[in-house]
Order: sequence, then structure tokens, then C-alpha cells
Amino acid sequence: MKIDPKDAYSLILAAIDSGIYTRGDRLVESELAERFDMSRTPIREALQRLETQALLTREGRSLIVSALDHNQMAELYVVRAELEGLAASLAANHATVEEISVLRGMIEKDRELLGDPNAMAQGNRRFHRQLHLASHNMFLVRQLDLVYRSMALLATTSLAVEGRGEKALAEHSRIVQAIEDRDGPAARDALCDHISQAYEARLSRVAAEDPAF
Repeated sequence: MKIDPKDAYSLILAAIDSGIYTRGDRLVESELAERFDMSRTPIREALQRLETQALLTREGRSLIVSALDHNQMAELYVVRAELEGLAASLAANHATVEEISVLRGMIEKDRELLGDPNAMAQGNRRFHRQLHLASHNMFLVRQLDLVYRSMALLATTSLAVEGRGEKALAEHSRIVQAIEDRDGPAARDALCDHISQAYEARLSRVAAEDPAF
């Protein structure tokens, strides 16, 4: 995520995405203004925007970082699989040779991050963002941006599950191979399988950390 140091919305969103603020944390205008060294007006506007997008929830007079329950998480993954499957299918038709090369290079670079789930999570988002752009459909990219904003509300990364990093990279390789083969249905299937595996890993991790979830 490219962050404008003067954009309060992007700064707060990045803080949520990186885990500085997690579900249930209260966001206070004055504290955020001090943290980001800006006036309270842009902070207030950013908080209102995040509330409209359901990333923040009002609790009394306070705004807190929203939490996704079991059903909401399932719904999010359904939408993610459908939209990203479409992106992969379109990428098989429209991605340039250079874009495919970049995707392959990202996979190799991410291999260096194995053992660091948080770094891998950042690399994973970069890979998926590049894949979205390779669809060459900006309306789809915008919708996926909204999905990934909601993904920031998930407290853990599925890549923290033992062995998941290696499997995710193998799944990324299959997706890119299908795109390179210009096989839209195979790219969609590979992407949807990847999301299914990621969802299963996340469910496993959440259940281990919070049996009441």
C-alpha cells in the first residue's frame, strides 16, 4: 500500500492493516492527530469514512475497530474467491509478458520471507494486487480493493499456520502458470483453490486461538 503522509485515511487504514490497531481497539481523534502529526479535522473525516465502510463500529460515543464474526468471515471469503477468480481469468487473457514475469519474480522473492509470517503476508498482498492489475479491469480492481480493506479486520494471517507459506507459494506458481498458458478456466480454478486453502488455514488458526469464535 502506497501511503501519502498527509492522507489521514490511508495512515489509519495502514495502522489497522499492520496490526497497530486491532479489533476492539478504540480510536480517539486527539491521539491519532498526535500520532500522525496533523490536525483533528482530517482525522475526523477519515474516521467517518472508515465507519461508512464498516471498518469501524460505533460503541456509544467511541469508534472501535470492527471485528468479523464467523459468518462474516465466510461471506468475505466467498466474495474474495469469486472476484479474484474473475481477475485470474481475465489476467490469462490480458496480462502482458512483462506482468507475468513480474508475478513470477514476486514468488521467488517471497521465498526469501519463509519463516516470517508477517513479512509473507505483506508479500502476499503485493502479489495479489499485481494479479488484480493484470486483469486490466479497473472496475474489478476497485471492488477487490474494498475486499482487501475488510481483510485488514482479520486478526491473524493464515500464513502463520505451519507449512502454509510453502503451500501458498506453490499455489501462486500454479496460478501464474495458468495465466502464462492463457488458460482462463484453469487460472480461475487455481485461484479459487488457493483462496479455499487459505480460508481453511485461517479457520484452523482462529479455532486454535479462540475456540469460542
